[in-house]
Order: sequence, then C-alpha cells, then structure tokens
Amino acid sequence: MRISTRLFAAASFAAMSLLAGAALADGDTIVFGTDATYPPFESLEAGGKFVGFDIDIANALCDNMKIKCSFVNQDFDGIIPALQAKKFDAVISSMSITPEREKIVDFTNKIYNTPPAIAVPKDSTIKEATDEALKGKSIGAQSSTTHANYATVHLKDAELKLYPSADEYKLDLGNGRIDAAIDDVVVLSEWVKSDAGSCCKMLGTLKIDPVVNGAGAGIAIRKGDAALKDKLNAAIAAIRADGTYKKIQDKYFDFDVYGD
Repeated sequence: MRISTRLFAAASFAAMSLLAGAALADGDTIVFGTDATYPPFESLEAGGKFVGFDIDIANALCDNMKIKCSFVNQDFDGIIPALQAKKFDAVISSMSITPEREKIVDFTNKIYNTPPAIAVPKDSTIKEATDEALKGKSIGAQSSTTHANYATVHLKDAELKLYPSADEYKLDLGNGRIDAAIDDVVVLSEWVKSDAGSCCKMLGTLKIDPVVNGAGAGIAIRKGDAALKDKLNAAIAAIRADGTYKKIQDKYFDFDVYGD
C-alpha cells in the first residue's frame, strides 16, 4: 500500500473541495485516478489498457452501481492534488487509509490490507528483516509511500534511498546498487516470481504499524462528497457479499488479500 506525503500541496485545495460537493461524475461515469506503475494492483498493458486488482475492483464496483468507469494515469506523488483539482472523481491506487491523510480527503471502507516486506538479492548475506540485520545497509523505497515512512520509523539504522517509482528501485536492487527494498508484500512477492525479479528473493514481512501503514487501502474521494462515498461503500459491501470480490482476488492471489 502506498501513501503520498505531499499534504501541504493537497491541503491548498482543501477549501475548494469543501465547496465542490458532488464529484465530477454525472451519474453515468466515475473517473478514477491511478498510478499505473504498481503491479499486480495497477499497471498499463502495451496497448495502454489499465489492468490489475484495483482496476478490476473499480470495474466491479461500477458494474454493481450500473455506471461506467474510466481511468486517468497520474503519478502517485501528485495524485491527491490532482483529485482536489477535479482531474478525476476518486483515487484507486493502493492508497493507505491513515489519520494524517483523512484530514484532507475522505475514504471509502478498505478494499484490501497487506503488510510491508523486504526483498534482497539472492546472494545477499542479510538474514532477517530487522533493524539490526539491516543496520548500515541501503534500502530502496518508492518516495511518498507508507513503506518509505515505515523504513524511516522502524529501520532507522539503514540508509534509505528514495525512488520516483517502484520500477526504479527494482532496477537498482537487481543491479546491486542497493542492498534491499521495502514495499507491499504482494508487490515484492509477485516481482521475485517474475523473470524481471529473478535476481532477488523475499527476506520477510514486517509487522504492520497502524499509525504508519493505516487501516488498509481504500478509495480516496474529495472531502464532503458523501453521496459518492456512500455509493462506493454500498458497492464494496455488495461485491464482498455476492462473491465478486473473491473471484477477482483469486485471479491475482492465493490468499485472503482483504486482511483483518
């Protein structure tokens, strides 16, 4: 799960959002913003089609509400300001629900909850995912994410190196320019199973910190857009109840991604 830390930039739009009221959607379409660089949750196929778990969930929600979905690709660090500026109606992009973020946007109920984890090169001498074991080691993370924040708080003795995207830290890890990487357990697990991630292995998961990691990933909407929030929450409950959520989950994962 990811979380932007550009709260001051986003807050500059907060007053406007309170006046905005209803979303951009005219009742027939919801426009979702997403940073499509985060497989298996969201990515772009060669032809430009949005794919991934979050994308399938969004489409299922829209089907349940009997409306259309469309998606806008937006870099994660600027995704909240873009939401506030009405570039789209909602954000579905593995975004963590945290108290800090809830000051400037509203969230639906969670759509999944997974812990952070550490990956290392296959020949690494690092034996465990602890601050002591990672002392003095360089750890890569995507900037403006809960994972970067987690490393700052809980892996203080490591050297944190930030990257604009997950693809970039993965490249440096594979090339030996950093010693480890921190990200969502699903993202790292799927990567090390792939040809691109054959360089590396999982070291272990990390204990979720509710303050840093939040209460799971949800859909962000502008403050005060209660009508859209209620519709999305009702649709989330419906696809959980009718088996649609599990069908989508089983397409991507062999465990319960919804979490506790």
